[in-house]
Amino acid sequence: MISKSGQPSMKPTCSTAIDLSLSHGPAMAFRVDFADYEAEGVQHQHPQGQLILALHGAVTCTAESGVWIVPPDCGLWVPGGVPHSNQVTPNARLTYLFVEPGAAALPAECCTLSVSPMLREMIHRVADLSHSDAPDDHVERLVRVMLDELALMPHERLELPVSTHPKIASLAAALLADPSDRRTLGQWAEHVAVSERTLKRLMVEETGLSFGRWRRQLHLVIALRELAGGATVQQVAGDLGYESTTAFIVMFRKALGTTPSRYFADRLLNAERASGSIKHPGSPIAA
Repeated sequence: MISKSGQPSMKPTCSTAIDLSLSHGPAMAFRVDFADYEAEGVQHQHPQGQLILALHGAVTCTAESGVWIVPPDCGLWVPGGVPHSNQVTPNARLTYLFVEPGAAALPAECCTLSVSPMLREMIHRVADLSHSDAPDDHVERLVRVMLDELALMPHERLELPVSTHPKIASLAAALLADPSDRRTLGQWAEHVAVSERTLKRLMVEETGLSFGRWRRQLHLVIALRELAGGATVQQVAGDLGYESTTAFIVMFRKALGTTPSRYFADRLLNAERASGSIKHPGSPIAA
């Protein structure tokens, strides 16, 4: 990372700043403000499972066969030993929870979890106690209840499935680079040199989604990341190639059951209530 002066920045990456060997129990938690760190983009792995919570901003995680977005009031679970990389928005404030192997009945694959206000507060409490002189038995009881609650959290559909198949990977890379590209399935088939019928079959076999559903999921993942990073609904709608802001809001509502402004207002309010950091009501998203 280069500073404005042209000299290398001394900011560490978050992964280099956290010493997981300090864990003396089944779990440990850390708060991270990315104003103090470089944005992580290097693929890495660790034996502990990791839950990534976003209090503010968003995280995009690439792991296994998918891309996940972690907006406020959600958490991304990455099992231990899974190579992954995280891209964070510049305004991100996160909490990382690391769980020792076998310490809880958690999923064996990456997934986005809804996180209740109570669970979020418990995780933040564990982060506070990690740097205190609290008795070990008190911390262990809290951690056990926290892990039991975590195992009960429902899954959110905030994943973009990807594939290593060269034809699908080529299409996905192009649309990730330019999500406003509106070429039809037939035009993409010509671009990757297969028949439309073959590409249609490959999309379902490799991602589990039709081309149309996959592209809508791509737009949803990118929209959540950009909106959480501070972009307006109008900006995101334009960047994704929608003819109008209304058309984008209709897509968003069909996918998540609410408008972008209400989605972030509700989730951010829940997150700030849990952390005790409410400063003002309302949504960070300009409609």
